[in-house]
Amino acid sequence: MSCAMRSIWNFWGILCRKPTDPAIPSPTNLFACCPAPPLASLHCAGTAAGSTAPRIGGSRRPAAATMMNSVSPPTPALPSGGGSFFRGYTKLCKGLAVILLLVHLLVQLFPSAVNYLALIPARTIPFAWNLITAGYVEQTIPGVIISIIGLLLFGKLLEPLWGTKELSKFVFIVNFSTSMCVFVTAIVLYYVTQQESYLYTPLSGFYGVLSGLLVGIKQLMPDQELNLFVLKIKGKWIPSLVALISVVVSFFVNDLVSYLPVILFGIYMSWVYLRYFQKRLETGLKGDPSEEFSFSSFFPAFLRPVLDPIASIFHRLLCGRSDRADSRGQTLETSSLTGSDSTEANRRRERGQRALEQRLAEKLAAVRSTESTSNDASEKV
Repeated sequence: MSCAMRSIWNFWGILCRKPTDPAIPSPTNLFACCPAPPLASLHCAGTAAGSTAPRIGGSRRPAAATMMNSVSPPTPALPSGGGSFFRGYTKLCKGLAVILLLVHLLVQLFPSAVNYLALIPARTIPFAWNLITAGYVEQTIPGVIISIIGLLLFGKLLEPLWGTKELSKFVFIVNFSTSMCVFVTAIVLYYVTQQESYLYTPLSGFYGVLSGLLVGIKQLMPDQELNLFVLKIKGKWIPSLVALISVVVSFFVNDLVSYLPVILFGIYMSWVYLRYFQKRLETGLKGDPSEEFSFSSFFPAFLRPVLDPIASIFHRLLCGRSDRADSRGQTLETSSLTGSDSTEANRRRERGQRALEQRLAEKLAAVRSTESTSNDASEKV
């Protein structure tokens, strides 16, 4: 009898609800034997609250139904990719982004400042600071937008693994060495072609450092798949893809030719630094001798037999002395560390995986805190 009365009560609640009221029970829940107040208490509540219960369709609405509908269920907070896009950036990357923006505004307000900040090979000898400042000068609006976004995104991945000091050191070294290579290349091209445009064209841009950060991602997260629009590409192939696209586009867009040496030298000089000079805290050694980070790893497998002999020449030039010292027993010889190469590669993968898991855990905790806050607010209401 009690279950039948509860079913009648649920059916009566459906008839008395407005179409816009939330949480209307479905017909399958009409005969759910959920706890219900006794009929005597319902009758007393309807008599006592008869003046306050709303009238719908000529009948009075029970007070219990009014209280149930006065508080609607809270809307769950879904994780938003746009919200997480603006979180988690480090102070170093934010500071460099502010510098890029301020220098761009300075160049737009005072165009003559390009002659003192950008790299102009004919004036570099008196204005030697151009080798440092040229990397932070973006002369176009798309250029400064791409540089700021790339710096924030790539820096958010690398700084937790390298540290602030190492990342700032990396940015300075790659920027300066890239400007030096561009300066020497412009001088050589002038003497070969006798065209003064190589001496007086202002060269600038942060693309060398951005390309170097991509090489850092290749080193630390080589097998991590990243979504690039509709493509999924592993981290180890991103620098090569950027270099290939830059070379192909430069044949069709003349304005982008000046950016090509900055991008290519940025990739190469960052690889040289990470390969031979970066100090690894976990081992106390310098460089990364693993085969997965060799120079030929930037190219397809069928080109590696041709590139390996050429790369070995530069290897002997850069670290021939250390190799001789290794053979005398002062340090370990890099050629005999095939097992340690794979071990080091596994360590890099583990570090990259831990960093990604930590970042995902932080995002999940932020979403849960947002949900709990909304639930508390709804309960208070």
